[in-house]
Formats: sequence, structure tokens, C-alpha cells
Amino acid sequence: MGAYILRRLLLIIPTLLGIMLINFALVQFVPGGPVEQAIARVQGGGDVFGGFAGTGNDAGDTAVSAGNENYVGARGLPPEFIAELEREFGFDKPPVERFINMMWNYMRFDFGESYFRSISVIELIKEKLPVSITLGLWSTLIAYLVSIPLGIRKAVKDGSSFDTWTSGAIIAAYAIPGFLFAILLLVLFAGGSYYQIFPLRGLTSDNFEELSLLGKIGDYFWHITLPVLASTISAFATLTLLTKNSFLDEIKKHYVMTARAKGLSERKVLYGHVFRNAMLIVIAGFPAVFIGVFFGGSLIIETIFSLDGLGRLGFEAAVARDYPIVFGTLFIFGLIGLVVGILSDLMYVLVDPRIDFERREG
Repeated sequence: MGAYILRRLLLIIPTLLGIMLINFALVQFVPGGPVEQAIARVQGGGDVFGGFAGTGNDAGDTAVSAGNENYVGARGLPPEFIAELEREFGFDKPPVERFINMMWNYMRFDFGESYFRSISVIELIKEKLPVSITLGLWSTLIAYLVSIPLGIRKAVKDGSSFDTWTSGAIIAAYAIPGFLFAILLLVLFAGGSYYQIFPLRGLTSDNFEELSLLGKIGDYFWHITLPVLASTISAFATLTLLTKNSFLDEIKKHYVMTARAKGLSERKVLYGHVFRNAMLIVIAGFPAVFIGVFFGGSLIIETIFSLDGLGRLGFEAAVARDYPIVFGTLFIFGLIGLVVGILSDLMYVLVDPRIDFERREG
């Protein structure tokens, strides 16, 4: 098992390299880079994309050539200033050299400094990461705590009225987009048109530091209730059906009939024999659930509930073309996803020691 884990850890390096290379190559074709963003700010345009749409402050602006690149809306700025911007952002070097330097720094967890915020990227990530981790972990934990017992109950009561109406509720929940459910929660419970039970935004109250320990815990859970519920809804539906189908497949196997023939109670059969085998596929889905909540839902949920997390940080950086933050968050997201995949394999072995990845590969 140790050799298998070592190979998986070593595989992280080329996988991350491929992720970063593809995204770095795509960025080279995206208009409105950091230099044009800086030019727009210097000239008070605010948004470089107005120049591409013909809605800038001066529609007669022309492009000024600096080196081998053209910058829209740079009329009146000396070429020396633009060349200095290129040197500051590192665009005076060829793309291959920039990518190699970036990956060498990232492998040492040196993500540089934000182009426009005058703060190191690692400090920004450390500041925003707890919010995204909070949403991902709590949403995944709640999804498993609810879905596994419910899925088992549905498998045992397969075809009953309980199974029918819960399946209808699960399908309805799965059909509701997370962002729409988040807005519904805000309208109903956060001072929209009905009740003011939960706060509208943020992860803590303004007076959080003044609260007692129990007060801080209560305030924290008070703030994360709605975001976590909005993040959990789709994962909850998927996991419940996955658990039910997994248990139904195992219940129909011969070893279950043999255990029942020996006189074992239904509970002993279910949790002593079926549970371990049926849970393998559910555990295998853990990375997909966690990463789906952590990656896919983080941006929308963080934006709706005004939570300052990694998803929102990455989106704002992409709009501003703040490449150190864009690639820094991408690197962190990719690394977390790959590590969670390895942890999933370890959980396989923990649940069923008969699994041997090294023998299977051999």
C-alpha cells in the first residue's frame, strides 16, 4: 500500500503540470490582460472591456504598440511607461519562460504577489480558504449524515409508500439549482419578504470578537446555516439514491440469503454483512461530492451570501486579470482535489481491508 500511495503522490506533479499548462495556454488568447487593465485604471476607464465594446471614455482612442503587443485605449501614454508595465508584470519575457518560472515558484508554494492588491497571494488564499473549507466540509458531512440512513431506509422499504414519496422529494430537490434554492432561502428566512431569522451576509457578526465562546459558536452556526443548506441540496439527492441502489444490489446477493437462513436478525444482516460492501461505492463518491461542493458551488453560494471565500476571490481575480491569484487559486484547487482522491482510496482500504491496490495493479 505504501508503494501505491507513493506512486499516487508522485502522479500529482504531472497532473498539476497539465492542468496549469492548459489554463496558461488558454489565457494567452484572452484579450484584456493585466497591462491593459493597468492602462484602463491609469486613464480612469475603470474597465478595460469598454474599449473592446467601443464604449470607453474616448471612442477615438487608438492602439499604441509596445513591443510585440497592442493595447487598446493607450493613447497619450508614453511607450516607456507601457514597457515598464510589461516588465513589472513579467510580460517582457516569452510565455514559455514565464510558465517555467511560475511552476518552479508554485512547487515551492511561492505564489507571488497580486498585481492590483499589493498583498501576497498566499496571504489572500490563507485568508479566504477557511470560508470555502467550511462550506465544503459541513455540506459534505450533512449530506452523508442524512443521505446514508435515508438511502438504507429506502432500500429496506423498496416499493413502499415511504420509498415513493421520498423519491419524489429527492428528485424535486435535485432539480432545483443551488443558486435558486439559495435565493429562496434568503427570501424566506433572511429578511426577504417573510421572516428575518438568519443573517443576510457574512460568516460572523460585527461583534464576533466581543462574544463568549458559546456565543461565537452559536453565531458561527447561525451564519452558515443557509449557505450550507444551499450547498447541500444537490449532493443530498445524489447520495441518497446512490446509497439506496448500492444496498439494493447487495441485498439481492447470495451471501445475504445465506446469512438470513442461519437465523441472523435483519439488523445483523444489514449492518453486519451488507453495510460494509454496500458502502464502498458510497465512499468512492466522497471526492466527487466534496469537490463538487467545494469547487462548483463555492462561487455562486459565496457571491449570493456575501462570503469572502476562494471561489469569489478567483472569480474577481479572473475579471480583473489578476493572474497570480487566478493561477494560485487554480493550483490550490487542483492540489486539494488530487489529495482528496488519494484519501478516498485510503478510506476504501479502511472500510474493506481485503482491497489491495498494489495487487490489483500487478
